[in-house]
Formats: sequence, C-alpha cells, structure tokens
Amino acid sequence: MRYRKLGRTDIEVSELGFGCGSVGGLMIRGERSDMLKAVTRAREAGITYFDTARGYGNGVSETNLGSVLKELQLDDVVVGTKVSPGADDLDSIEEAVTAQIDEGLKRLGRDHVDVIYLHNAVWNERQPGRGRLGVEDVQRAAGSLQMAMEAGKTRCWGINGVGDTEALIEAVEKVQPYMIQNTYNLLNPTSIEVAPAGFAFQDYDRLIARASAAGVGVAAIRVLAAGALSGTTERHPIAMPDVGPIASGANLAADAQQARAFEFLIEDGVVESLAEAAIRFAISAKGISTALVGLASFDQLQSAIAAVEKGPLPDAALEKIRVSRG
Repeated sequence: MRYRKLGRTDIEVSELGFGCGSVGGLMIRGERSDMLKAVTRAREAGITYFDTARGYGNGVSETNLGSVLKELQLDDVVVGTKVSPGADDLDSIEEAVTAQIDEGLKRLGRDHVDVIYLHNAVWNERQPGRGRLGVEDVQRAAGSLQMAMEAGKTRCWGINGVGDTEALIEAVEKVQPYMIQNTYNLLNPTSIEVAPAGFAFQDYDRLIARASAAGVGVAAIRVLAAGALSGTTERHPIAMPDVGPIASGANLAADAQQARAFEFLIEDGVVESLAEAAIRFAISAKGISTALVGLASFDQLQSAIAAVEKGPLPDAALEKIRVSRG
C-alpha cells in the first residue's frame, strides 16, 4: 500500500480508502462479523482512511464504524465524516453544522476526527428541497467547519465536489477547503482531463486538477461508478438495488453498457476485470490523495486490495484509454 498527503495538511492516507457508504452498504446493512472481518483485513493491507457520513443510513454507518474501530482498538486510522444541513437548517446553517458535528462525533464515539466534509451538492442557487446549497451557503457552513477545526474537533475540513461545475469551482476558490470529494472514473475523467469534443456527460472542467494545484487534498468518489464499472448491473444482496449515476449516464444499466467499451484492457492482458481497471485508473491520477471504494462484501475488499497492489495502469494503457474517447 502506498500513501499520499492530503493536500496542504500533514495528514497521510492510503491511496485506497474504505468507503462506508450506502451504495455498498457493508457498514450499514452488513453483519457485525463481516464488518469486523473487513476492517481487520483492511488494516492488515495498509488501508488507513475510512470514510463515513451522517447521511449513510441516517447515522448508522458512523455508529457501526466507531464501534468496530473501538472493538478492534484501531486508533491509528484516519476517519472522515460529513454533515448535511437540510432545508429547515438554512436560516441557521452555522448552528446546524456545529450541532451535526457534535452528533456525528458522539455516534463515532470519538472526541475528534481527521476530516469533516460538507456533504451537500453545490449549485449557483440553493435548492432546499433537493439538499443543494448555493455558494453563499457553503461559505457560511465553512465558517463553522473552520471553528470546529480550531476547537480540535477535526484536523481539517472539506466540501463535496458534486453539483454544478461553475458553482463548485467558485466555492473551492472562495472557501479554500483542505479537502474535496469529487467523481473521477473511467466514464468521466473530466475532473483531471480536458473533456473531449462532444463529451456526453457533465464536464467538471478539471476541478480536481485545479483544487490539487491550490493545495487541496482530493478523495476520488464513484471510482466504480456505483458498480457499473464492473460491466454488469448485478447487485450484491446488501447493496443499494437502485443507484442513480453521478455525472455519467441516465441510469446504472446505461453506465454498465458504456463501461464495456473498456474491455480492450482485459483483451490486451493489462487487467483481469473491469473493476480492476477502474481502481487502477483512479490511483494512476495525479492530484488524487485517496480513491474511495464502496464495499458490500469481504470479497469486494479483497479484489480492491489486489487491484491496488498491482499499481497504476501502464502509460501505454492510459494513452489507449484517452485515444478511445476520441
């Protein structure tokens, strides 16, 4: 396992991060014994970053992660969690963020974490009914996150790099977070690469590259496009059965079909599976601190570890991927 710095902080994290979210569902709907087994294996493999949120299972992920880490006596990990003020919080967003931080720490059983993100999507104008914040809302929330850092409740803070591209770029420039999370995968690499002519999906206009150049750490999300980059729509029994894409196709089936365009990597003998290709593609990118993989099972964790142990994709394969996009 290799390690990378989180932007301008002194925090180092494993290049593969353990996703505790709702899509995979292991830390929400899994059996306790499976959680313990997976976290134990993750640490044995050198994974240090564990990513959760109050929005994952309405706090269940935080509770389970905290209790598993406590039972295993794992104090040498980097924990990130998230707050997400709702429509009723927007008139007092500063107070809501502060309250949610304290609630999250209580669920985790910790007096501090390493990263706290604002989880809401960012838009030019707030859309309360859809959980979307305007840039001014993000600025107000960032003030509370900074206060939490100064109070020792977190070592750094960040925002969610999902939403309208122009608003995201503006928010990063104005609030200067320590971290962002942003979509980056084989289907949509535009957070780092220039979008090819006629690109069908959201163009993130090199958001990760811009942020990284400004000293912002980056956690890549949707590395497997919610499972579509396995090339199939088959879902694990505890995974979310229906997952809406982020910045890619109309649905999971459309993304899975698009993913098959990269099967030449298997045919060329570069990788053994599309999932391996997706993970190795993510860790090949400059500017990404950690690539988060959501998990439903121990076997998925083992596969992710095996992929990372093979290292980044060869330059020739990366060039062929770029050429294939036109």
